[in-house]
Amino acid sequence: MKSSLPPDTPGNARVRAAFDRAAPSYDAAAEFQRLICDRLIEMLGNNLAPRDIADLGCGTGYTSERLALRFPTAHIAAVDFAPAMLNVARSRGRASSWIAADVQRLPFAPGTMDLVCSSLALQWCDPAAAFAEAARVLRPGGRVALASVGPGTLSELETAFAGIDSHDHVLKFHPLDELKNHLEAHGLRVEHASVRPLTLHRPDLSAILRELKAIGANNAGPRRRRGILGRATWRQVEQRYERLRRPEGLPVTYCALYLLAVRL
Repeated sequence: MKSSLPPDTPGNARVRAAFDRAAPSYDAAAEFQRLICDRLIEMLGNNLAPRDIADLGCGTGYTSERLALRFPTAHIAAVDFAPAMLNVARSRGRASSWIAADVQRLPFAPGTMDLVCSSLALQWCDPAAAFAEAARVLRPGGRVALASVGPGTLSELETAFAGIDSHDHVLKFHPLDELKNHLEAHGLRVEHASVRPLTLHRPDLSAILRELKAIGANNAGPRRRRGILGRATWRQVEQRYERLRRPEGLPVTYCALYLLAVRL
């Protein structure tokens, strides 16, 4: 396994540790992640024939697997900065190489990729830095296919926790227009940009929080809460969320962002 990991910042180390812990439980809880990835792959169309593909933030390898099925002759480099996630991806055996690296500092030479694909990794990094690297490693005419989540994601959870304390309980997400501007600033012409909300349902708040922990997404940044809520406060949060209940269960909304761009 190759490695090109830069020195950790406190934020990087915290996020990496969360995903390392989540690696064994991730696939069983990743319904939303699979749905978003499947839609992203479908959006690539039928006219692409990439020789070299980088799957950035590959996680446990689901995106690499879908890319391998779509482009069986392509060389796929699966990249992730969480070693435990990368080990699970490697066990799938559907990429050509598995590389421990940060998407903001890729170990590829300039102009060596035909397609850079990233599904649900951007929210954990600086998109300007990630897009600069994507543009650098792409050949002229190469494509970028990105899925992320934007404002409105986990809005029900944010509402339930609003005013409970001074901590962040939901990550701050980048809006679509900001991501488009970053792409264009690095010589990538946006050909498609859309927001497609998706709402899942879960039986109770505990199930929602367990699922977020299982996929490593319970990290809300430096202002996250580190202690446990008191019983009365927890009951208040539950009651707030229960007001949103539907016949299918408690709603969990993700505002999926999709971006397709070409390197000029």
